[in-house]
Amino acid sequence: MSPVSQGASRRLLLAGALAAVSAAVTGCSSGEAATAGGSRRLRIGYFAFPSGDLLVKHGKLLEKQLPGYRVTWIKFDSGAAVNQAFLGKSLDIAALGSSPFARGISGSSPIPYKVAWILDVAGENEALVARKGSGIADVAGLKGRTVATPFASTSHYSLLAALRTAGLESSDVKLVDLQPQAILAAWQRGDIDAAYVWLPTLDELRTTGIQLTSSKEIGAAGKPTLDLAVVSDDLIARDPRAIDGWRKAQAQALRLLRSDPDGSVAAVAAELGISASDAKAQLRQGVFLTPEQVTSPDWLGTDGTPGKLLTYVGDTARFLAEQRQIDAAPAGDAVREAFYLKGLPDVLK
Repeated sequence: MSPVSQGASRRLLLAGALAAVSAAVTGCSSGEAATAGGSRRLRIGYFAFPSGDLLVKHGKLLEKQLPGYRVTWIKFDSGAAVNQAFLGKSLDIAALGSSPFARGISGSSPIPYKVAWILDVAGENEALVARKGSGIADVAGLKGRTVATPFASTSHYSLLAALRTAGLESSDVKLVDLQPQAILAAWQRGDIDAAYVWLPTLDELRTTGIQLTSSKEIGAAGKPTLDLAVVSDDLIARDPRAIDGWRKAQAQALRLLRSDPDGSVAAVAAELGISASDAKAQLRQGVFLTPEQVTSPDWLGTDGTPGKLLTYVGDTARFLAEQRQIDAAPAGDAVREAFYLKGLPDVLK
């Protein structure tokens, strides 16, 4: 696929933003989003993916932290769609992979948002799977084959990294841009040879496929990917207290994943409409930090002292630029400005 210029891509994203989320949020303006029926409103973007987000949603942990707020949860299928929604000013807070976040802060008109939390680190819950009987035994065997992944996602980034490690360029395979459910349908039809995607679609592919590598392996080799929580610049300016409440709710969810595993499994099963055994297996594949680890120098960091995530995001952007997925990586100062660390770690106490 030939690269599209950053400016053109951003214009296309902006043109499609309202259409992508109009059914969920009916195009509310920032002022309308701030108050609804006399209460403050928060529009939260999330994925149907095992994480603390689902515990916050299911247990109404955010509403307990912020009584009087009207919280609306909006489900997304990919980070590209989340970026579109932020461009359309239709979200206040959302889950977003580290790769689409790196894209979003690149270019001359970066998306007006900042990373404020880490939801999880990609592990075995994102992986590259080849069809059984395809004759593909390793990543190098993908040469000349059709491989699907959601473009501009963490899976896309990890796929590019896996290809490079195997001595392949993206042009050596036929890359197809498909969302998770479309990947499953294409797999069942026999239209694709392999796919890099996340749970729960990943588990369905594994039943008739062979795993070639995972985001856990790729991260261990120096290219980790993460699911982040990003907040709009508008929310930072108008209601930083809401962000404090969000972080407290997310920290509570991370603690519950350890202190109440059965309750966590039940919440994820209910939110995803799957069995408890499936929910338990999916949660086991993720890497969930403690709140203390999130704010440590190894990850997000604290107010005034960003952690290693700053390096990871910068490295991701440079890699995407090398792969011609973006025109150019942002400068170090621009990456630093895309971090919102005010109040950390004290706000979690």
